Amino acid sequence: MSITPQWKDELRARITLSSLVQRSVKLTRAGREWKGCCPFHDEKTPSFYVNDQKQFYHCFGCGAHGDAINWMVEQQGLQFMDAIKELAGMAGMEVPAPDPVMAKRAEQRASLIDVTEGAQRFFVESLAGPGGGAAREYLERRGFSPQVMREFGFGWAPDERQALPKALSGFGEDMLEAAGMRAANEQGERYDRFRGRVMLPIQDARGRVIAFGGRILDKREGVAKYLNSPDTELFDKGRTLYNLHRAAPAARQTGRVVVVEGYMDVIALANAGVADVVAPLGTALTEMQLELLWRMVEVPVLCFDGDAAGQRAAMRAIARALPMLAPMRSLGIVRLPAGLDPDDLIKAQGKAAMERLLAEPASLIETLWTFERDAQPLTTPEAKAGLKARLMAHVETIADPEIKALYRRELSDRFSDFAYPPARPAPRLRRCSAANAAVGRELLRRRVSRTRRARGLPGSSVAVSGRGC
Repeated sequence: MSITPQWKDELRARITLSSLVQRSVKLTRAGREWKGCCPFHDEKTPSFYVNDQKQFYHCFGCGAHGDAINWMVEQQGLQFMDAIKELAGMAGMEVPAPDPVMAKRAEQRASLIDVTEGAQRFFVESLAGPGGGAAREYLERRGFSPQVMREFGFGWAPDERQALPKALSGFGEDMLEAAGMRAANEQGERYDRFRGRVMLPIQDARGRVIAFGGRILDKREGVAKYLNSPDTELFDKGRTLYNLHRAAPAARQTGRVVVVEGYMDVIALANAGVADVVAPLGTALTEMQLELLWRMVEVPVLCFDGDAAGQRAAMRAIARALPMLAPMRSLGIVRLPAGLDPDDLIKAQGKAAMERLLAEPASLIETLWTFERDAQPLTTPEAKAGLKARLMAHVETIADPEIKALYRRELSDRFSDFAYPPARPAPRLRRCSAANAAVGRELLRRRVSRTRRARGLPGSSVAVSGRGC
């Protein structure tokens, strides 16, 4: 699809930016401009300005800046081409015709979304039906409110191999398989990928269903507890964050986005009223997912489980982030109590305990230092040298030269303070009092007098000088 600069200029000229922004932000006149509280960060005094003549918005508080297209992408969460299409519709313009290959691909994506949206309706109906009783009991035991269950679209995949072709009879087998809903065994027999699982829709930035995650109710030998859709034309797990379309608007209000390990953690926090939460989908955080997070806030907060696996996941995310660090772009890390996940903590100690932890995350460099320092006993010079080598290896992955230099300096200082603690000062001698000194001199005088008498020397008394102690 060929979108020329001239076409975009015409699009901007036809859009009144202040009218577009006022759909979600309250603006008031300020001379030739409009002003309001910035939607990109939390503030009470307006520092966000919109200039219709120059066709841009700018925030003097956080630096957010852009035109109508940027607004639709950054504030509304649309992909570039989706933003173009929506603005073109408002402006009464026709989007330039795509080339045949792109047109066919767009048509296929639209058809696959029809499949996934249809599957979502089927799963929701199955949960509410007679066969969904066990799943409903499971969700009630987990403590999910009816509102959260509706909001997140919980469903039930019947434990049948051929349920979807019957429910989605308007789509062929190839479409069902292309959407990730069906699979085939070595004999070529096709079957429903999700069977006997509580289902959750995975949605894109616009809230469209593009994939699914499913959880079994009870542990079964050889059956994965969680199962996600495979990568498809719609779904790339390395480029998707679960709950992004809900968390992005919430993050603009709180100035924070929290990353947890899985979608059940997201829902547990939402159930407690914490809305600015996302999760990767069965993989470690990728570079693309980190970029998505940094578009929302400068310092996303990682909140992984308090077990060893959770801490290793945090370190993998840190290692992935180090080469991408930039001024005002880092990570915060919350370490949950040992053995607890977010749901456990909230149930045991309440939402306030979770909010306290989220309010004071450790810095990336503090977490890096603590993890490597505690990785193994440091009782020998060789082990301490190994600690320094690991720290410096992390530093070498940082691309930004200024940040690399600062990390090297701070980690070197921490290592020096740890490996070469300052020597303890020698104990100071106790000073004698005047009375003790006098007693000491008298005892010395008597000792000297006795010695002189024993040797037959003249004089039975002698003057003694000195402190005496």
